[in-house]
Amino acid sequence: MTRAITIDPVTRIEGHAKITLHLDQSGRITDARFHVVEYRGFETFCEGRPFTEMAGITARICGICPVSHLLAAAKTGDKLLAVQPPAAARKLRRLLNLAQICQSHSLSFFHLSSPDFLLGWDSDPAKRNVFGLMAADPELARAGIRLRQFGQQLIEQLAGRKIHAAWAVPGGVRTPMTPETAAWIHQRLPEAEATVRLALEVFQRLLDQQLAEEQRVFGTFDSLFMGLVDDQGQWSCIDGLLRLVDSSGAVVADGLSEDDYVSFLGEAVESWSYLKFPYYKPLGYPEGMYRVGPLARLNVCERIGTPWADAELAAFRARNGTTASGGRIANSSFAYHHARLVEIVACLEAIGQLAQDPELQSPHVRSHASLNANEAVGVSEAPRGTLFHHYRVDDDGLITRVNLIIATGQNNLAMNRTVAQIARHYLGPAPLAEGAEIPEALLNRVEAGIRCFDPCLSCSTHAAGQMPLRIELVDATGRRLAERVRD
Repeated sequence: MTRAITIDPVTRIEGHAKITLHLDQSGRITDARFHVVEYRGFETFCEGRPFTEMAGITARICGICPVSHLLAAAKTGDKLLAVQPPAAARKLRRLLNLAQICQSHSLSFFHLSSPDFLLGWDSDPAKRNVFGLMAADPELARAGIRLRQFGQQLIEQLAGRKIHAAWAVPGGVRTPMTPETAAWIHQRLPEAEATVRLALEVFQRLLDQQLAEEQRVFGTFDSLFMGLVDDQGQWSCIDGLLRLVDSSGAVVADGLSEDDYVSFLGEAVESWSYLKFPYYKPLGYPEGMYRVGPLARLNVCERIGTPWADAELAAFRARNGTTASGGRIANSSFAYHHARLVEIVACLEAIGQLAQDPELQSPHVRSHASLNANEAVGVSEAPRGTLFHHYRVDDDGLITRVNLIIATGQNNLAMNRTVAQIARHYLGPAPLAEGAEIPEALLNRVEAGIRCFDPCLSCSTHAAGQMPLRIELVDATGRRLAERVRD
């Protein structure tokens, strides 16, 4: 007889999901499944719409990362028009994406994940949140809120709105940066930089003092990593070509174009989740598992290209890099948290440089043309990883087919592997008996394994919502053996 523990739904992530831990006849963990259980179907109801509306439509998939879809849609529109946006527009898009990554990483680290680190895995779930953090460490909580506010307000300064702005369009952007925005950036940057220094100091101290076990068992395994790099192999957040490396640091594929993604990426489906399972085709499914996002971007790049960020990248690799890779590759999914802080540093340095560039105030920010292609693929780096938009249009520019490959989906195989590893470690060798108490700390650590990836399920299956938590222990006949509910 087999049994299963179900965590339904998972909390402190964006979207609806549950986790099922499968037990063998002796009550030991044999498998884990991360189920995404909601669906809205953006890909279908975009059909029939003009491609020029896609930036505005797809941005509505998610209120956390609308900029990511806005930029990927605009880049796909560039190709349908067969135009190259002006240099000022390309830099402004990059600036917008830097602000987006900064605000999203701040939300993930300070609001969603740091309560686990600072308040404890066993702390009261009702207080293990940003409000509990405010009570325990008001300085850090306030600084995290202000850092996210910096990114959000910069988006508003550039695009007119913090959420669902219609600023990036096929051919470029609508307006240049104003001198007032440049001055505002220089005024606010020192505070933002001080906050990420504080966060790095706090997190590194926690790694040294109390998080070594989590670093070792939260999703530590070999996989591929994929992300964009520029023509010098440097970290990129919006332009460049795709690179894949393995856990030894060897480059598996380089210089890949998003136009050819169907030749090297496949999308598997399983009956128990709406979230697809992308994989690297040459290795097959599921052996072609790869990770994307901040951890992958730091693993695939040669350097970041700014002094403070490169110093933090070196420190990140010294702490997290495996011996097998010569210290180059971090295999632990728990290192996603550290990687986000390094990327915030990279964003702040790049924002400061771009704010001094007079070209961003040029009025020439958009190229105009009619429809010149019937199919195009755009790619950008969202906070959670590489984002693909693939459109087909008819001769009137109306969408006939859409495929969105989202970062969270690309991490799907790795998230499932992470959950299984954590459950096996913390449940231990002892079998679970009928009516067994399921410890709160175990539930939270299993959920925290998913939060390492900061999944956005609204993007990945185009659904939205927040939820409580339910865990069930169920035998093969469907009989409930134990249950724990968190409202």
